[in-house]
Amino acid sequence: MPNMNHHAFNPEHLALTRRDFLRRCGMGMAGLGLAGLLGSVSTARAGEYVSPLAPKASQFPGTAKRVIHIFANGGPSHVDTFDPKPALDKYAGKLLPMEILPTERKTGAGFPSPFKFKKYGQSGIEVSDLFPHVAESIDDICVIRSMNADVPNHEPSLLLMNCGDARSIRPSMGSWVTYGLGSENQNLPGFIAMCPGGYPIQESQNWQAGFLPGVYQGTYINTQNTQIEQLIENIKNNYTSQPEQRQQLDLLQVLNEKHLEKRKGDEQLEARIQSFELAYRMQMDATDAFDISREPEHIRKMYGEGTQARQMLIARRLIERGVRFVQVWHGAGQPWDSHDDIKDAHGNLGRESDQPIGALLKDLKQRGMLEDTLVIWGGEFGRTPTVELPTPGSNAGKLNGRDHNHHGFSMWLAGGGVRGGYVHGATDDYGFAAVENKVHVHDLHATILQLLGFDHEKLTFRHSGRDFRLTDVHGRVVKELIA
Repeated sequence: MPNMNHHAFNPEHLALTRRDFLRRCGMGMAGLGLAGLLGSVSTARAGEYVSPLAPKASQFPGTAKRVIHIFANGGPSHVDTFDPKPALDKYAGKLLPMEILPTERKTGAGFPSPFKFKKYGQSGIEVSDLFPHVAESIDDICVIRSMNADVPNHEPSLLLMNCGDARSIRPSMGSWVTYGLGSENQNLPGFIAMCPGGYPIQESQNWQAGFLPGVYQGTYINTQNTQIEQLIENIKNNYTSQPEQRQQLDLLQVLNEKHLEKRKGDEQLEARIQSFELAYRMQMDATDAFDISREPEHIRKMYGEGTQARQMLIARRLIERGVRFVQVWHGAGQPWDSHDDIKDAHGNLGRESDQPIGALLKDLKQRGMLEDTLVIWGGEFGRTPTVELPTPGSNAGKLNGRDHNHHGFSMWLAGGGVRGGYVHGATDDYGFAAVENKVHVHDLHATILQLLGFDHEKLTFRHSGRDFRLTDVHGRVVKELIA
């Protein structure tokens, strides 16, 4: 280009000294030998892109290949959903005949559930009338009624459930799973977090990669939006064709690699470079995966109307296309945090999510995907069986809500090799604390990794001179949950 001011051409730049020649030949042969030793895990031929999300083998054959984590953020009440406590009827408006355990706020008398429970399936497991559609699949569900966490506060409990640590910066469960298994679709993120209307409490920390490479962090999608351009910003390029974009990215990749070569070990820079490549590849696959209008009408009707229905259907479409870990949040903030009006609040939330979740389970099963897809439902803790007392700045003082309760709560697992039609553990007669076959959050994480084919003590990452893992120095596999 005659108008550009280049440096003058020097023919000597094309030549090599004898020292350079020998050095480059030696390094090249050593590199070929190293590539042969390490195989596909290390490097590829010059100029060939190697995705850090390429599928990887688990430590041993797992029964689950992918995960859908449905997060009822805010803390759903176990005594109103999956853990019936008829003894509370006897103590309605009365003090419970037990030690009242410490919670975040003061609570008073026993508060019976305003919802009715009914037995479902061949297993006869009782489920409240908040979840009749989910209950239709109860024989595929393993209900854990003896979950327990550490503290009755949202922030640390959310991080504990999602990242295995209530205080320190740690990679999220979805990040650990994609770090261990990679992803089956290189044109979509391996880990996607969907939350309509904005962020939950603790925001993106819930799907952070922590000290793992940034490519394993969850990709946030605001599923309140319905248009693909709003769901994923800048997904389309209206100015250049895809071949032109490819040429631009190839040039950018060369420049970035030179830049990275001088800054080896800069994980944020490496993750940024990888994000450009992924964004280009997403243009076709993401448009298809998030467009539920491509589903048959009878499938859309099965899931129902509204944001939750759209989320669950998208979740199925994502894992169907090879996304490894999909997290589905109910909404921004903490919608299940019913300090007042629990009958109306939980009732509305149940109506919003019951049919879509029930449809997801049936849809996965009819497609033959439930057997190797692990579905998880639950929040960061449960709620008290006693009524919450008026607390300025916390509730409206109506005496019809429940406080946070980490001493005992319920979660359930389905598919992916879990023991369906089974109830594990129990809380006391009133639902205040886990008393039988207790399952801590660390134990849940260890069991989830076991289902995916990992020994939780051996899935580690070296950071700051120490091998870290999702369960830190805790956790045991709850073998009774596994079929």
